[in-house]
Amino acid sequence: MKRPSRAPFYFIIFSMICLGLGTAWLRHEYMEIPFIAGEERPVWLVEARVDFIAQGGEVTVSLGLPQYSPGFRRVMEQAASPGYGWAVIESETSRRGEWTKREARGAQTLYYKAQFVGGVDTEDEVIIEVPRAYSVEWDGPPATASSQILSQALATSSSSRSLTRELIKLLNDPTPDQNASLMLTAESDKALLLEKLLNQADIPARGVLGLYLEDARRYQSLTRMVEIFDRDQWVVFNPLTGAEGVPDNLLLWHRNDMALLDVIGGSRSRIGFSMIYQTVPALELARAHVKDNIFSIIGVHSLPIEEQSMFKLLFLLPLGALVVVFMRVIVGLKTSGTFMPILIAMAFLQTSLYLGLFSFITVVAFGLVLRTYLSRLNLLLISRIATLVVLVIFIISVLSLVGYQMGLNTGMTITFFPMIIIAWTIERMSILWEEEGPKEVLVQGGGSLLVAILAYSLMQLPSVGHLTFNFPELNLVFLALIMLMGQYTGYKFSELRRFRAMVDNEAAEKGADNR
Repeated sequence: MKRPSRAPFYFIIFSMICLGLGTAWLRHEYMEIPFIAGEERPVWLVEARVDFIAQGGEVTVSLGLPQYSPGFRRVMEQAASPGYGWAVIESETSRRGEWTKREARGAQTLYYKAQFVGGVDTEDEVIIEVPRAYSVEWDGPPATASSQILSQALATSSSSRSLTRELIKLLNDPTPDQNASLMLTAESDKALLLEKLLNQADIPARGVLGLYLEDARRYQSLTRMVEIFDRDQWVVFNPLTGAEGVPDNLLLWHRNDMALLDVIGGSRSRIGFSMIYQTVPALELARAHVKDNIFSIIGVHSLPIEEQSMFKLLFLLPLGALVVVFMRVIVGLKTSGTFMPILIAMAFLQTSLYLGLFSFITVVAFGLVLRTYLSRLNLLLISRIATLVVLVIFIISVLSLVGYQMGLNTGMTITFFPMIIIAWTIERMSILWEEEGPKEVLVQGGGSLLVAILAYSLMQLPSVGHLTFNFPELNLVFLALIMLMGQYTGYKFSELRRFRAMVDNEAAEKGADNR
């Protein structure tokens, strides 16, 4: 009879492994969950301090906040201003923080703090509508000078970007000509002057305020840059150097025509920025970056903390099952049942290994003694097991009291063992004792403890707990390996010693034939 093909089975195994590993990699890429437990990433902590004098009435303070900054992502923000209400007001074109208070008088200080991750790939800014250059009018001589300086720059340029660079060169020339000198006299702010000249040349341009990030700097101010609209995107230029693009250490803070800081009910307002470079756990950043996508839906981070703690243990069960299957199918170690070693290992995770071993051995030993007595009463199987369950509870109670008086947590250790499983294990070991003798009981009991210790050793590793909890799809890989070992029909490691004499005899016979 022709044996069925195993190709579909291996295809399923391969698909499960690819699905598990592929989903884990996509979760890592889209949600930025690290593969390594305890990994840290650098962030910038930026603090904006607003000082002003309140006039005794209602106060409203509005501060422009970062909305889109290439290369940076905001992961946390908060306002520290006792007695003030705080709200973030967002629109399609702006994002502002607003402090409010019914009555305030005297010197006031408000704080806004935010964490930014640098060096990230940010999405392009969403352009709602194509901007248009605004009208610029000069009075008197500057009108003629602006036209001549634009004509001079247009003659040596071929695009919006090259025109911007040529204008920056003319305005920053150490020995400017008469036209450039006249324009700098009419408008001393080079960034604002460049913005006006570009709009006059029918190139949409706007001012943008950026913050240069340097570690442990205080009382810093924003630097004015100029953005031009070219080929469906905004391009940043430094009006002093002509450099194009956003430097890695420049955080674009504020755009559009609204004032950076607007104070109603106060006077003499000023703003300063402080910053510090620090590291935070990468997993914390990933949780702050969670979005409503498929990876957050199939994860457990959105569940209540109590349920997350439960799943953190449940996701370790497939690894324990993998260890049990390997030790029984490949190594050939005998255990008392299939699930008992896993349950023992889970109990060890809740407490310590040594106390867990002591509790398990003590309960089983007492149970075997009691089971020996119960066998003389000729009880039915169900009644006998139920009696063992009740007696096991009494044993646990005694151990709890004794452990508490001795300052040990042995009672707490044993409560994590399922009562029925322990009772059934005692029953099974007692029957095994009667049929096979004490040696077989020691073999299977010792094998169960050995497998449980091996499973515990793996499951208690921080990296294993991190991967199984944050990447639950890896359990598909464990499942595929378990199914793959289920097809193994070769010799077990424990059988190699038994058949070693046969192998040696075959080798000796071959040697004799060669002679």
